[in-house]
Amino acid sequence: MTKDDRDFLFTLLKTPSPTGFEMPGQRVWADYLRPTASEIACDAYGSTWATLTGKSQRSVMLAAHADEIGFMIKTIQQDGFIRIDRIGGSDTATARGRRIIFQGDKGPVMGIIGNTAIHLRRDSLGDEKAPQIHELWVDVGASNAKEVTAMGLRVGHPGVYEDGPTELAHKRLVGRAIDNRIGGYIIAQVLKRIAKGKKKPGFSLICANMVQEEIGGNGAMMATYRLFPDVCVCLDVTHATDTPGIDNSKFGTVKLGGGPTISHGTASHPLVVQRLIDVADKAKIPVQHEASSRFTGTDTDKIFHMREGVPSALVSLPLRCMHSVVETAHLDDIERTIDLLTGFVLSLQASDRFHQTL
Repeated sequence: MTKDDRDFLFTLLKTPSPTGFEMPGQRVWADYLRPTASEIACDAYGSTWATLTGKSQRSVMLAAHADEIGFMIKTIQQDGFIRIDRIGGSDTATARGRRIIFQGDKGPVMGIIGNTAIHLRRDSLGDEKAPQIHELWVDVGASNAKEVTAMGLRVGHPGVYEDGPTELAHKRLVGRAIDNRIGGYIIAQVLKRIAKGKKKPGFSLICANMVQEEIGGNGAMMATYRLFPDVCVCLDVTHATDTPGIDNSKFGTVKLGGGPTISHGTASHPLVVQRLIDVADKAKIPVQHEASSRFTGTDTDKIFHMREGVPSALVSLPLRCMHSVVETAHLDDIERTIDLLTGFVLSLQASDRFHQTL
């Protein structure tokens, strides 16, 4: 990872882009690819794609998602405290005592999600449970509702945790929003690498950074209907199940640092999956395998059945502590995923048809 690439990744991870409010991050992503891509565009709701023209009219789409989980102002109390609601799958068990930044009309506003001192909760600790979302309260330093309004805040403004990226020993990347801002980083690197290479791809490459994945894949449906690629690889994160307390019989075995995973299931086209495996074998890229059965829980579920069908597969980056401020990825897995997707795109020839035959 070069310094410029690292700066781009850290800027992308720091930029608040909760579901429904993704454009700040999308602009960072688009600006990074603007000097390289043949074209950059977005749709009405903000899904953004960069295109690199290939040898044929056929197209391959690499899809990631731009949104992150967060919170939204639900009500402003007369005493100046704010009550919040979830945006996506935000975990209330880890919310208390955290810093939060709201994106207000006058710019960012810092607050804290309150945590009543353990001394005052001692009598209830034996049966204490995670707070419900309506029990959380936010202090932005105001003494009344009028002071909150004067800061440029109102009901409906989004907020995210104030926890930027950092690195641990042995190539660990830690932070919020790695799910799935890292996907946008990876597909951007694939496009840049292919653009700089000597071999023009057989398919035109569309790198699409979708909105609203965390609430059901709305952006992927809209953008795929419009772009309708001939083949797609969706890129997301998956649970690394190598930490204490996780039952592998329930959740499978995925190791951080073991390479990207390839999913097998109803959303994954067997021929696209096999091509990914062949590319990995040829390039000696370590991969892991996952069973997704009926659904993947990613944008793949919304992409593969669009119109008359888009042959699709899901590649995932192992991630510890998903949907928290300490999401943890391995830099080697990131590089291997870039290698795998680059190899897949360059393997495509205009004559490739990922269609089942009788």
